[in-house]
Parts: sequence; structure tokens; C-alpha cells
Amino acid sequence: MSTLPLVGLPTDSKPIGSHPFLVVGEKYVRAVVDGAGATPLVLPLLQPPLPAQAWLGQLDGLLLTGATSNIEPHHYDGGPSWPGNPHDPARDANVFGLLPQALAMGLPVLAICRGFQEVNVAFGGSLHPKVHDVPGLADHREDPDSPLDVQYGPAHALELVPGGLLAGIAGSTPVSVNTVHGQGVARLGEGLQVEARAPDGLIEAFRGPGPGFLLGVQFHPEWRVRENPFYLGIFQAFGEACRRYQMQKPKS
Repeated sequence: MSTLPLVGLPTDSKPIGSHPFLVVGEKYVRAVVDGAGATPLVLPLLQPPLPAQAWLGQLDGLLLTGATSNIEPHHYDGGPSWPGNPHDPARDANVFGLLPQALAMGLPVLAICRGFQEVNVAFGGSLHPKVHDVPGLADHREDPDSPLDVQYGPAHALELVPGGLLAGIAGSTPVSVNTVHGQGVARLGEGLQVEARAPDGLIEAFRGPGPGFLLGVQFHPEWRVRENPFYLGIFQAFGEACRRYQMQKPKS
């Protein structure tokens, strides 16, 4: 009997009380199950990092999640950080170590929000540390005092590149997405191809070079994934890529 593909999700460091915990958002885990039709596996990101090769050899896909932390600016020549800018050095070290290995293996990767930014930086790109301070760009942050359904509700239209993966998922239906981020792509990483932009021109999605599945999105398609056909289509495409990888990889 066939088994569901196995998708790895990295953890984030979070203090709870007096102790550090490794956590992952339930909405991402649920989207792997309900959207991609896969089995989630939480990957503990420690500092120093654990060897990634043993994990990656067992996986059929990798979901780089969003997080409350930001990538440390020194990874993309972003200048000094600032007081109150939340960082997670363990996640930085782990993801920037395992991502090149995953891509070399052809492992399908879906990257969301922080994960989207991680992929861009891994490909040599840079970020706007504060999108809202860049002339000509809108404020893409959510209102933290609003209910979650409002924070993650439709916020702006998505301008899809004709012939792209996301355009194929959306079909002829206009698409609007949520916007819950303070940072964004400044210089696109080498070889990455734009899939979508926000109305202000900010890159909202890209795909990777080559035939493998690498899709990064700045918005949050994991939110109520079964209720939004476009979001669901993204996770279904990821799930299909994971199943193809599972069938093709050598059996141990």
C-alpha cells in the first residue's frame, strides 16, 4: 500500500516562560495535511545545526514556513539591525545550510513569507528590511489589533505573470491575497523567475530555475487553505510534486 509523501517543516526558537522551545505554526502543519495531502514532519533546528543530510534523505518535500522573526541583515548585506528586530540565528544557520542540499537533490520546496525571503537570500538576493519605508512601496504589514480573519483576509490584488505556475493555478479568476509582512524582496536572487507582483510592484512570488518544484510566495496560502481555491491549488501543486519525487527517488 502506498504511503503519503513526507514533508519537513523547520522549527522556530521561541521562549516560553524561562525555557526555549522549538515551535512550528499549526496552520502550516494543517495545510500540509489538508492541502498537500502529505504527512508533516517537524524538523528541530538547533544551534549548532544537526546534520541535514539524514533528514533530507527521508523527505519528499520541504515547506519553509513563515515566522515572527526576520533574517539577520548580515546574510544579505542589509546593514545593521535595529532594536526590537526579532531574529532567530538557529533558523538562519539551519535553513541556509540545508536549502542548497535540498535543491541539489531535487527535493520539492514551497517557501512562504520568511521562507520566501530565505530562498531569495540563498540565491544571492537582498531584502528591504522595512518595505513601508521604501518610497513608492505600500505598507504590507497587518493591523495586529485586528482579528486574525481580518489580518489574513484579502488585502490586495495579485498581478500574475502570464504563463507562470500561479497563473495556471488561478486560471481566468482574478486573485487577491493577504499581506502580513514588513520585509520584502529588494534584489531578486540569481536564476529566480518572478511569478507575481503586488500592485506597487513588490515581488510577491517567484519560482526556481530548472525543472524541479521550487515556489516561493510572500503571502500566506496556508491560511484556511481548504476555503480558498487559489491557496488550495498552490498546496495541491506542491503535494503533486512531492508525490512525483516520492515515486522517482531510489528505494532504500
